[in-house]
Amino acid sequence: MKRIFERFRRDECGAVTVDWVVLTAAIVGLGIGVIAVIAQGATDKSTGLGAHLSNQSIQTF
Repeated sequence: MKRIFERFRRDECGAVTVDWVVLTAAIVGLGIGVIAVIAQGATDKSTGLGAHLSNQSIQTF
C-alpha cells in the first residue's frame, strides 16, 4: 500500500490539466469582472445616444 501511495505522489500526469483549469477560471472571472464594471457605463451611453437620436428631426425636400 505504501508503494502505491508513493507512486501516486510522484506521478505528475494531471498537473498541467489542473494548471489550465485554474488559469481558465481566472480568465473567466476577470472577464466577468470587467463586464460588471463596464456594463453600467455602456448602458448610460446607449440610453443617452438613443435619446439624442430620437430628438432629431428628419427634413425632407
